[in-house]
Amino acid sequence: MENLEFKNRIDLENINATAQKIRTEIGKVIVGQHEMIEQILIAILSNGHVLIEGVPGVAKTLTAKLFAKSISGDFSRIQFTPDLMPSDVTGTTIFNMNTSKFEFKRGPIFGNVILIDEINRAPAKTQAALFEVMEERQITVDGKTYKLEEPFIVLSTQNPIEQEGTYRLPEAQLDRFIFKINVGYPNIEEEIKILENKHNNKGVDELSIIEPFLTKKDIINYRQKIKEIKIDKNLIKYITQIISKTRNNKDLFLGASPRASINIMKTSKTLASLRKRDFVIPDDIKAVCYPVLRHRLILSPEKEMEGVAVESIIKQIIDSVEVPR
Repeated sequence: MENLEFKNRIDLENINATAQKIRTEIGKVIVGQHEMIEQILIAILSNGHVLIEGVPGVAKTLTAKLFAKSISGDFSRIQFTPDLMPSDVTGTTIFNMNTSKFEFKRGPIFGNVILIDEINRAPAKTQAALFEVMEERQITVDGKTYKLEEPFIVLSTQNPIEQEGTYRLPEAQLDRFIFKINVGYPNIEEEIKILENKHNNKGVDELSIIEPFLTKKDIINYRQKIKEIKIDKNLIKYITQIISKTRNNKDLFLGASPRASINIMKTSKTLASLRKRDFVIPDDIKAVCYPVLRHRLILSPEKEMEGVAVESIIKQIIDSVEVPR
């Protein structure tokens, strides 16, 4: 019998070659953190924003900068502070003395990759300024709407430990992030490698190691191709069953919305493409459930007092739903 070679309907070679290039290039600077790098890549190719949470010093900001450097687009970094005003982010209208007209001066949010450092330090008024721009990819100032250029990606960081001078992000804003990525400490071997790299680099700028190799057009084309990834009707039902169980769970005060269902479907397609398949399998869905759901679910007061991790509830829900055959 002849060996039958499986062939995808969709050509995924370019996507996978680019993904491998990103892993290799960022791996020159970042030791370990493979899950964070993979999930940021999935979010970018799924046209979504990312919230990265971890204690200081675990390379959250550096990783976001490296991703921005790999994309040949406009990059802005905004340091959120308690006194930051909405106009400091979106821009403001100023009077031009030469033309005797009011002109809109664009803020740092106008770019392709936006790094927002310590997003939970800005007050609610400034957070609200991000609502429209993150969801609609547009800004309305003085009754005039300004469209943002695609791709538009927000990579935000926050510190879960420090509470002084911080504001809890509203649920509506958390829902705008396709993924929440939790970043932990490196293991001993990884930390040894970090120190060795730092010693051997001898003061070389880490960002200078990365050269832009991913164009804006590439990202837009890859996103269109990923939309063609096949997902079976039974798997769509599987996603809805998981989400439905978050809404009828005694351990949860708030379940997930249909936006979570859509995001699980979108990111499972992207993960399938990165695993060189043009179709989704249940394992893809299970893998993306955690970063999609962990910031959308609110534990019941009892479970919160017990110190239960939301990930354990997500696992229980996934295990309780029958996997389609």
